[in-house]
Amino acid sequence: MNLFLKCVNGQSIERPPIWFMRQAGRYLAEYRNTRRKAGSFLNLCYNSDLATEVTLQPIEKFGFDAAILFADILLILDALGAKVDFVEGQGPLIEPIRERRDINKISNVGKMHEKLAPVYETVKKLKRQLPTNVPLIGFAGAPWTLATYLINGKGEQGSLTAKKFLIENNEEFEEIISLLTKATIEYLLMQIKSGADVIKIFDSWAGALNADMAIRYSLEPIKKIVSEIKKEYSDIPFIVFPRSVNTIYRKFSDTDCFDVLAIDQFLDRQWVVNEIQPKKIIQGNLDPIFLTQRKDILIQELKKVTEDFKNYPYIFNLGHGITPDAKVENVELVVEFIKKLRL
Repeated sequence: MNLFLKCVNGQSIERPPIWFMRQAGRYLAEYRNTRRKAGSFLNLCYNSDLATEVTLQPIEKFGFDAAILFADILLILDALGAKVDFVEGQGPLIEPIRERRDINKISNVGKMHEKLAPVYETVKKLKRQLPTNVPLIGFAGAPWTLATYLINGKGEQGSLTAKKFLIENNEEFEEIISLLTKATIEYLLMQIKSGADVIKIFDSWAGALNADMAIRYSLEPIKKIVSEIKKEYSDIPFIVFPRSVNTIYRKFSDTDCFDVLAIDQFLDRQWVVNEIQPKKIIQGNLDPIFLTQRKDILIQELKKVTEDFKNYPYIFNLGHGITPDAKVENVELVVEFIKKLRL
């Protein structure tokens, strides 16, 4: 078993495995060239040859210990029939779903696999082309995060539109969450059948929820997804990332059904060491901003993170996705630094 899979399965490891969220992205000239070739972001996601190409780029360039499927969390909404568009400079725009009659337009979960077939084909191609010691991470957005885009119509700081809808139209909101939970289970099952070795669930907007809401609408749907999939694939490891949920991370760490808890850069690391690491393998939490800094500043921060987390096995990663202004030489430095570590 390779280093990454040993870690997520709780086995002893000689050093932390390393990969980065958004490791295939705009900071890489190779990615930008392939993106231009595709013509649009959605075309890139749905072109299995090009999506395979960009997934492999950071593996070949840096030697990360895991690859993550190149796709987007909103593809599932697009496949369900919501109108999704990626506008340069604005990000994703979605035709909002705010009434029961709108929900009916996206209710055919079985139909989505036809649209998502290129994603499953990308997984199959990657399993043939990745080095045998590099596992493939499949992924999906969590139901709450998908719902925020579906209701807000875009990424919205604080997700106030979605939170108001949750409170004022709770019956319809529950229906949306239930639909998205079912669709996510189907989507991830197909990724696993196609060859994904590990699954990650991103709840990128979980931090917008109040504590009780985070448990009800972030943690509970994620538990349902993981539990349902593990009925069929009991050995598939899961990484869960409820970004910015603060002390509610403790509730996630108490949940047995998934294997790794990804943490953001805003948590106090000593709190993580005391409250989370004894119970759960963690992934994180270097602030992506340090990849834009001078090498001496980056090394200083690397030493802090790795020293704090060294007493338990963990996956080295960022607290969020790598940013377009990250320096390529800094990514190389981090990979080299981590590969020289010994736990």
